[in-house]
Amino acid sequence: MRTSILLFTLLLSASSAGAQFYGPTGQQQADKAQNQFEKTVPSPVHQQPSVDFVKLKSDADELVILSQSIHSGIDSVGKGILPKDPIEKLKQMEKLSKRLRGELAP
Repeated sequence: MRTSILLFTLLLSASSAGAQFYGPTGQQQADKAQNQFEKTVPSPVHQQPSVDFVKLKSDADELVILSQSIHSGIDSVGKGILPKDPIEKLKQMEKLSKRLRGELAP
C-alpha cells in the first residue's frame, strides 16, 4: 500500500514537471508559427481611389473664376452698384470647394 502511494506521488510529480517543461516550449512554437504566418501574409495595401485630375483642374479653374467675379462684385457694391447674383456664385463656390476637399482628403 505504501509502495502504491509512493508510486502514485512519483507519477504525479513527474507529470507536473513534464507539463512545466513542455508548456513554454509549446507556447514558443505557437509564437514562432504565428510570426512565420505574419511574415508570409502580405500586409493590406491601402489604395486611394482614382482621382480624376482633369475634373479637379476644371473645378479649381471654375473656383478661381467665381472668386474673381465675387471680388469684382464686392468692388461694385462699394461704388453703390448691386451685382446680380453674388449669392448664387458663393453657393457654387461652396459646392466646388467641398467637392475638391472631398477628392483631395485622405
